[in-house]
Amino acid sequence: MRQNSTRAKEPAEKTVRDIRRRTRKQYSAEEKIRIVLEGLRGEDSIAALCRREGIAESLYYSWSKEFLEAGKKRLAGETAPQVNTGVVRELRREMRDMKELVADLVLENRLLKKSMIGEGGDDA
Repeated sequence: MRQNSTRAKEPAEKTVRDIRRRTRKQYSAEEKIRIVLEGLRGEDSIAALCRREGIAESLYYSWSKEFLEAGKKRLAGETAPQVNTGVVRELRREMRDMKELVADLVLENRLLKKSMIGEGGDDA
């Protein structure tokens, strides 16, 4: 009878592990920064902070290390600031508009030159 309960228990544990793996919370960069800054403030212990946020202390310390290293590199000028796709899209649209404006001005300039030449103005 014990063998049957052991066999039934193994798939149940595997199912629980699979569910936990699939339902693991994904933290955004903003959430990670908020948690790390809260820990650096030192109002609560790191253990209390991690319990409240539902994360392992080792995860907090790895986020903290990444945060501080990235800040150090940025302050040293080793990294360029990140640009989001919205900004890139806006800059590309602005560049396209400016190219169209330049093309219109060049065309208008050529037409004015031709009209000056046609009226007997200077060739130069």
